Amino acid sequence: MKFITAADAKLYKRRQDSHKGDNGRVLVVAGSIDYVGAAYLAGMAAFRSGVDAVVVAAPEKVAWAINCLSPDLITRKFKSDFFTAAAIKEVVELSAKFDVTLIGNGIGKNVETLKFAAAVCRKIKGNKVIDADAIATVRLQDVKNAVITPHHAEYDLLLRNSNCNEKQLPNVIGDNVVLLKGRIDKIISKQKTAYNKTGNAGMTVGGTGDVLAGLTAGLLAQEKDLFKAACAAAYVNGKAGDLLLRKYGYGFTASDMVEKLPAVLKPLWGLEP
Repeated sequence: MKFITAADAKLYKRRQDSHKGDNGRVLVVAGSIDYVGAAYLAGMAAFRSGVDAVVVAAPEKVAWAINCLSPDLITRKFKSDFFTAAAIKEVVELSAKFDVTLIGNGIGKNVETLKFAAAVCRKIKGNKVIDADAIATVRLQDVKNAVITPHHAEYDLLLRNSNCNEKQLPNVIGDNVVLLKGRIDKIISKQKTAYNKTGNAGMTVGGTGDVLAGLTAGLLAQEKDLFKAACAAAYVNGKAGDLLLRKYGYGFTASDMVEKLPAVLKPLWGLEP
């Protein structure tokens, strides 16, 4: 069993003469009238990963709320309370301007929204992260260049939708990567599997999965390697949770995790603590 270490999670060294946009741009497609926080947490986690720009595409009221929560996040506003098929074309075209698209956080389970998510996941051919309610719409055979981040119930549904069992997964996963969240995270690709043991029981608090998804998208935008980004994100997310456990016990929140990410990432970037 190969456990991820800090050496495995070491990140690329940024050029000192780099310009805005050279270090990654992430589009977060997230939120619904009932779920604002998920989109915010995912977007801020992507920023804390070190990318240059994050845009959150969200239903209009959600987007305005996000603008109030953070001046750093740019929003693209859609005139609805949740995503519908009417937004498919615009979101797919918008995604072409970004290195990575993250979809699923807080979008909800409205029938029209799930149709939207299925189409977007299928039509976007570039690198993407598929999380939360969007996972229910995915068949592995129909998507490419995706890191999919299920918990165990979502993982079982993903396997059923893909008409395979766990042993058959490498045969149908294609060029995708699955980051299965759990007490020990499991990162699966066609060629290899790795395991992550950072993290603790305090991370059952709501929103930590949104942080992981945003972090994964941000690291993927910089590293351009699905398996490497998934492994590094699992390690960093869990390590941030472990640092917070020492400080707060089980009383930390997902927002605390967002703010702790840079402390874990600094040595992985080769910067002094």
